[in-house]
Amino acid sequence: MRTRAPGRVNLIGDHTDYTGGLVFPMAINRWTTVEGDIAADTVTLHSHDEEGTIHFSLGAPFDPHMQPSWGRYVSAVASVVNPQHGVTGDVRTTLPVGAGLSSSAALELAVAYALNDSLSATSLALLMQQAERIATGVPTGIMDQLCIATAREGTGTLIDCAALSVTHIPIPTDVEIVVQYIAHRTLEGSEYTDRVRECADAEDAIGPLRSASLSDISRIENTVVAQRARHVITENQRVSEFASALSAGDYSSAGQLMRDSHESLSADFAVSTPQMDAVVRDLCATPGVYGARMTGGGFGGCVVSLCVPGTPIDGWRMLPVGAAERID
Repeated sequence: MRTRAPGRVNLIGDHTDYTGGLVFPMAINRWTTVEGDIAADTVTLHSHDEEGTIHFSLGAPFDPHMQPSWGRYVSAVASVVNPQHGVTGDVRTTLPVGAGLSSSAALELAVAYALNDSLSATSLALLMQQAERIATGVPTGIMDQLCIATAREGTGTLIDCAALSVTHIPIPTDVEIVVQYIAHRTLEGSEYTDRVRECADAEDAIGPLRSASLSDISRIENTVVAQRARHVITENQRVSEFASALSAGDYSSAGQLMRDSHESLSADFAVSTPQMDAVVRDLCATPGVYGARMTGGGFGGCVVSLCVPGTPIDGWRMLPVGAAERID
């Protein structure tokens, strides 16, 4: 038995998913795999890339203190996915952990397919979002799991996070998507939960941010909350415009939208870092780079660039791949 789930890079649309907004990630050619044998009622997995081996019985409650810590994701998945059987095997990954490329969601989906491959992609994504929240205590959105569960080779996934609808947008072959790993980060213990709460405060004042306009922001009394709302409102618009520009081959406009997105994430949403800001500035000043931005939840992680093929910058050249799957 072998399962595989890709990571993802978010091209544009960060901190919009948990307010039911728009995002545009793409599954990438780096994977987490689970390979082993069917077991009756236990899960035993050894990681070749992280520390340790985990073992527990199916039906056991989620263990928030499981060590090694990556086992918490496996335990959480088993607690929600209604396993058809157990598994004994190995976990391998080519995804850097803590880089903001959805290594946790890839692990969740690879494990889920090993335990129960009968669920629809959307149902599975929702369960894996629940597992992520159980494992981390962080109120994350649906973007990562839904992208990885529904991806198609050669395309990005334009997701409406309220309707849970996915539109597959071809990624042109005459551009390169380059990802640079800047610094390790984790959403646990970060200000991610604060941002979710601030967006909820904004919605208490003006209603759903996905349908709000910039003129509504004047009704928000708290200046910080107003800044958070301005990012989400403008970011949703940028996602729509980016998808159109990319489809039209207007890479200069698409790149400018990425630059604007980063500025908004840094200034209005305060999830970038001085180091990431400096990397984005340097990239955007490099000939051949249409645009660059931080990607993912922030507070570290990666920067993604849209480039002319062959542009001499460091980083991983990412290709759009298909969804998580059980291979045999």
